[in-house]
Order: sequence, then C-alpha cells, then structure tokens
Amino acid sequence: MTNNRTYLPPANPEKILPILGKISVLHGFSEDQLRTVLARLRSVSYGRGEFIFRQGESPTHIYVIERGRVKIIVDVDRTPMELVAYGVGRCFGETSAIGILPHSASAIATEDTDLIVLSREALHGLYESDPKVFGLLILNIAREACRRLHRTDEILLHYAAARER
Repeated sequence: MTNNRTYLPPANPEKILPILGKISVLHGFSEDQLRTVLARLRSVSYGRGEFIFRQGESPTHIYVIERGRVKIIVDVDRTPMELVAYGVGRCFGETSAIGILPHSASAIATEDTDLIVLSREALHGLYESDPKVFGLLILNIAREACRRLHRTDEILLHYAAARER
C-alpha cells in the first residue's frame, strides 16, 4: 500500500521537545541529542478510523502520538483482535522500523490523531551524521523490545499454567 500522506516539519518544535524526553526510546538523551532527533522529525495527521499502517506492510516510520489515540490490532483468522491502545506520548512501530520484517499488526487511529514520525531514512541518516545518537536510539529500541517480549512471556506462561490446571 502506498502512503500518500504529507509529512511536514512539526509546527511547534518547542512543544514537542518535552514529549520526546518522556518517550522510552529517547531516555537518557541530552537536550542537544533530543534536538538532533527533533530536526529529523515530521508531523502527519490521521482521521478517526484511518489505518496508519496495516499488518503485513513494510515499515516506514517510528510513530509518537502528539494528539489522539491509536489501537494496535492483529488479524487472526480474519478476526481483528485488539492488542493495545496508546495515548499521547506513546511510541509505536519502532521495532518494525529497525527490523527487516513486515508489520506484525495494524495501527488504527481511534480518534483524530496527530503523529510525530521519524522515517527509516532519517533514522539511517543518523548513523552517518551522529553515530552516538543513532547507537543510543537503537539501544533504547532494543531495550523496549526486550521489555515487551518479557511481558509477552509472562502472559504466555500465565496461560500455559492455567491450561495445566
């Protein structure tokens, strides 16, 4: 699917800076490092009910919710199952953006939503222009992926234990 969205520089970068400092994949960044990332960010909007990306599509961006809500759903045997819902300040799509596999779930705006995005190209550009920022970002994304995997393992163990009873 081709994304025909218009990605513009954020209208109010100073308003976004405090949001960035609270995102798990940007923890430990200095203000200068946050500004390095901020310079590469773009803004995009989605209306209620619009897909941001669909399960199976190639990942293109890391997303941060500036305004609105997004739910992540997975299609299991043609039945949509909601995995999680995110609000302002939450980041999603980051593990897909650094991976080589298609999205394992879909993201849908559940209300009018403004997103701050970092494209894969901008992410890879950080590797060339600021390897320290790039390395810290990738490390934080890996940590976030490990936290999510740990939570998933706990859920699976809970269900496995319940089946044994």
